[in-house]
Amino acid sequence: MFALVDVNNMYVSCERVFRPTLVGRPVVVLSNNDGCAIARSNEAKDLGVKMAQPWFQVRHLGREAGLIALSANFELYGDMSSRMMTLVAQYAPRQEIYSIDECFLDLTGVQGDLVAIGRDIRATVLQWTGLPTSVGFAPTKTLAKLANHVAKTADRKPGTYPRQLAQVCNFGELSRLDLERVMQATEVGDIWGVGKKISARLNEGGIHTVLDLVNADVATLRKQFSVVLEKTVLELRGTSCLDVDDAPAANQQIMCSRSFGEPVTDLRSLVEVASRFASRVAEKLRQQQSVAAAVHVFIRTSPFRKNDRQHSPSLTMPLGRPTADTRLLISAASRAMEHLYRPGFNYVKAGVMLVDLQPEGHEQGELDLFAGTLRTDQSAVRPDRPRLMGALDALNRRFGRGAVTVASAAHEGSSSGYTAKQERRSPRYTTRLDEIPIAWA
Repeated sequence: MFALVDVNNMYVSCERVFRPTLVGRPVVVLSNNDGCAIARSNEAKDLGVKMAQPWFQVRHLGREAGLIALSANFELYGDMSSRMMTLVAQYAPRQEIYSIDECFLDLTGVQGDLVAIGRDIRATVLQWTGLPTSVGFAPTKTLAKLANHVAKTADRKPGTYPRQLAQVCNFGELSRLDLERVMQATEVGDIWGVGKKISARLNEGGIHTVLDLVNADVATLRKQFSVVLEKTVLELRGTSCLDVDDAPAANQQIMCSRSFGEPVTDLRSLVEVASRFASRVAEKLRQQQSVAAAVHVFIRTSPFRKNDRQHSPSLTMPLGRPTADTRLLISAASRAMEHLYRPGFNYVKAGVMLVDLQPEGHEQGELDLFAGTLRTDQSAVRPDRPRLMGALDALNRRFGRGAVTVASAAHEGSSSGYTAKQERRSPRYTTRLDEIPIAWA
């Protein structure tokens, strides 16, 4: 048996933990540069705000309906997610963190009433973090996802499903007839992994509900779509094809990219941007114990600025020997940026991506026959570098990201101009000492 635990409206819920006055009011969280809605409270959804809808299109709802918009506070959301995941992990021997707001639990061997366990999970997470959750139980991961959808929808929209399925839904205790009724009431597009395009094609073929898909011919679906959809149907029928991945595979690419709050026109600022992004991806690279054999860098102008000249180049810099050393990766990224830059353009976005990743300790590189040692980027690989990077990561974990970095990397508030607009960001209550809330008695 599997469980899917999901935080309701994660980003908005995190904001409401520290600002209870937001409870019951329409709230949206905006993307980088306060561009579009990436999270909506139920009240905002009821106003008709769509996911990814540009803020300027719904700004009038602030005056007309009291809609509140907040800048994304990912540092807060990430920390709250970590706390929630730690609490949920104690309920099962295996956990797969699927995203920032949801995780799968493998309940094999767990005894007791699953609905009672689900309600205990909700109560514990709510008491310890203030985050509301929904829990779905089922014999397969796809069905558990569907059960979670039912639990959340039944709570938000009474009458859509039986009220007893709200908040915690266990498909395992439903009769076959009751389960079919739930599937009949659920659109096929609500199934995990069935996107808009596949949903539209299924609708054209007469498949509109989950039950329609369950009763469809698997061989035909595989021929018209793929083996992935075939596995989805088998999962919906109760045959488990997907296991809990409690040790996810290492990323094959790691990227950091951002849009700028204002256009950047000078090389120095762009080099600072590349340095900082390279620092971020280097840290992630070491976390998964990998090394990179090449660094890919790109910069972009905006196609929406019709009066601007357009220039959107990219460049991949191969390394002599794969590395996870921040200094070497920054050096490669900076040199790439110097090759890409052209004066006279208004650059609005940049990114650094590490490619050709290999497990640490298994990398292969070029042999410098003259120096008698493996070299990376014209520099000998010294045995103390891993320890130096380890100390760098330890200091940043203890004192906060960016506490110790390479001098060329841009800092918050620098003159580089690339920092995203966050005019509406709330304090980082749980990770910054100077932003901890103060209670006056």
